[in-house]
Amino acid sequence: MTNSRVKVYVYATDPVSATGVAGELRQRSEVLVVDESEFDNAQVAVVVADEVDAATIRTVRAIQRDGCHRVVMVVTRLDDASLLAAVEAGSCGILRRSEAVPERIVETVLTAAKGDGSVPPDLLGRLLDQMSRLQRQVLAPRGLSLSGFTDREVDVLRLLSEGWDTAEIADKLSYSERTVKNVIHDITARLQLRNRSHAVAYAVRQGLI
Repeated sequence: MTNSRVKVYVYATDPVSATGVAGELRQRSEVLVVDESEFDNAQVAVVVADEVDAATIRTVRAIQRDGCHRVVMVVTRLDDASLLAAVEAGSCGILRRSEAVPERIVETVLTAAKGDGSVPPDLLGRLLDQMSRLQRQVLAPRGLSLSGFTDREVDVLRLLSEGWDTAEIADKLSYSERTVKNVIHDITARLQLRNRSHAVAYAVRQGLI
């Protein structure tokens, strides 16, 4: 039934690629391809690109910012570095173009729609190794995690989600109220969030709290 089909928006800088991928997906009963006028209803966006360069990353982030948070990338040239860049940009699924037969695209789209991730199996081990090295050598010495939040920020967000006010959070964490306000301001400004409630909702969606 139409209501159970995952709505997919296909984007590619090359119109031939966009038409080809969209045409393949239109033949599948599991998904429903939508055009730009229905982008707001898309559950997953498929981005087709030659490589994961700065322009591609900007496209992925723009799509997410405009409301489609599940992105699958189909990439011609994919190595360890570009795989990590795609993951850091927030892609839920990544496919080599040479392996992007309709069955694999649909499988990856359905996985992304459920909130899960998918990467080429032969690159998964190297991705995990890179992420571990990044956490150990770069982020941890700076008090950061792979989520981009410090432990202090996560603590503040967790207490906010439980309904604590600024004074209560300051007392609980042994901070000044100014420090708590600065932490909240830094989070909302960095992520372009509207207010405290929006920050809490974002943290929940990201699985931080």
